[in-house]
Amino acid sequence: MNNSSLLRAFFVGRAIAEVVYEQVEAGVTEALSELGKFDAEQRENLRNFVEDVMDRAAREQAMQTRSTATSTPGGTAVDFAGAPSSDLQATIDDLRAEIAELRSQLQLYRSRSEQP
Repeated sequence: MNNSSLLRAFFVGRAIAEVVYEQVEAGVTEALSELGKFDAEQRENLRNFVEDVMDRAAREQAMQTRSTATSTPGGTAVDFAGAPSSDLQATIDDLRAEIAELRSQLQLYRSRSEQP
């Protein structure tokens, strides 16, 4: 091997190293960019998820608050909040009992207002 071929091999090796370095740098930069985008998207998705959950919880709490304590004309409060949602029959029975109580109170009110 002569001096010029050694010199040429050196520069070819150096050029290969530079090109590989640039390609690795571009690949790592692209990967980090995609990772940053993915992270931002996941944070946004998590924020939207938490916001949806909190909105739904607030709506359900407001609905529960409206239906939790229903006052009857006698002034007693009927609480349905303690009934688990899976115990549908018990809730129906409670509602029927409240309707019966309201009917009797209404009949009592009507009978009092009809008397002079």
